[in-house]
Amino acid sequence: MLVVLFSISKTASADGVTDASKAPNAALLHERVLRVPGDSERPVALQMTLYTPPGEGPFPLAVMNHGSNGKVPADQQERYRFSFSAYYFLSRGYAVALPMMRGYAGSGGHIERHGCDDLATGELAARDIRGVIDYLRQQPYIDGSRIVVAGQSFGGWNTLSLGQFGVPGVKGLVSFAGGMKASDCKDPDKALVDAAGALGKRVRLPSIWFFGDNDSVFATPLWHAMFESYAAGGSPAELVVYGKFGTDSHNVLGSGDGLRLWVPKLDAFLARIGLPNAPVFPEYLPQPPPPPSHYAAIDDLQALPYFGEAQRPYYQQFLKEPVPRAIAIGLRGAGRAAGGFDPIAQALENCAKTTPGCRLYAVNNDVVWTRQTPVPVPSHFAELTNKDAVPFLNAQGRIGYERFLQMGRPRAFAIAPDGGWDAASMGMDPAAYALKACNAKHPGCRLYAVDGDVVWQQ
Repeated sequence: MLVVLFSISKTASADGVTDASKAPNAALLHERVLRVPGDSERPVALQMTLYTPPGEGPFPLAVMNHGSNGKVPADQQERYRFSFSAYYFLSRGYAVALPMMRGYAGSGGHIERHGCDDLATGELAARDIRGVIDYLRQQPYIDGSRIVVAGQSFGGWNTLSLGQFGVPGVKGLVSFAGGMKASDCKDPDKALVDAAGALGKRVRLPSIWFFGDNDSVFATPLWHAMFESYAAGGSPAELVVYGKFGTDSHNVLGSGDGLRLWVPKLDAFLARIGLPNAPVFPEYLPQPPPPPSHYAAIDDLQALPYFGEAQRPYYQQFLKEPVPRAIAIGLRGAGRAAGGFDPIAQALENCAKTTPGCRLYAVNNDVVWTRQTPVPVPSHFAELTNKDAVPFLNAQGRIGYERFLQMGRPRAFAIAPDGGWDAASMGMDPAAYALKACNAKHPGCRLYAVDGDVVWQQ
């Protein structure tokens, strides 16, 4: 029996559902399920999911090939349709075809056994991929001169195998943790390395390979040896190593958090081979997280805006969630989300159900909160709690400063050379409010302290 690992992405989110399976509505609106011909020399009908972006085309084509789960019979495996790789190509304006291998899901036929001959196994699967491309190139909505072929795991190996045929219009190959392991081979690792070397002598299309260091199927020494063997054959190939990812780097396509690891590299690869590589339909991908603001450490509970002691457990629960995750905070509440297609959008939506003024506070492991009005950086002029260090204030003003120290965040304290002052807390923009109120009665007001820092500059 042939067992090829690993499956369609199964990275689990907080609720146990693959993040990628919560597809963007834009993709589902333009989804079609077709039956298309495979290898003309071994006739069979293959089930294929097709996504197209808005418009009539013709669109450049991305063919995305799936992996296999040895724990589930091939004909019982689900149709391959949910993958961040598919959403990525849609965002760049491609039509995306996801064909099922023969014998898988709704496809006819079955995969033939070839023992340790991984080269033969990949070649036969690639002949079906070639048949799918031949069919699609005849469709008026497809630009047959601009094609990229990609695959995950066993689909990555089959993608590389396609490169030996010189299919018209195919400009490059993309392999995510690509490879195979056959259960009827005594030394599947050696068989894979040897086959990669033989394949590298046949393929002249450029390829890009993505691997991580905690891959549950292909150990780091194996995929390094596989790539080196392939490249030694003379095929132009680039290896992208992204270290550890989650609990299993083999599943990088199942989580939106993985996009940061491979999207920039794939954009650059597509640019080099003359294919579209810039986002034209951003709605197909999750919102990119804002840059870290360095407002506070991710676990600093005292820094949380609008939160009192009673609300802090809600944030502590956020810190226990797996990435991708996000939390948004508003004037009288908050909303958080973990996993799913777009946790940032979901957190903002959840927050808006409870309170006005929602803004992102943290995404994944970074605080991204920024103040509405920019404030000076901490000056370390004095300790925040040292009321006697505050310039210009009389005794009544120092009492006012003590009251400021008891206010909740966000908060700001402004002072004027004539001894005037004002403080504001918990509104949308305390810094702007304190300065405006102070300047209404006293000239030359400046911020002295904001939140937990003295910002006064002498």
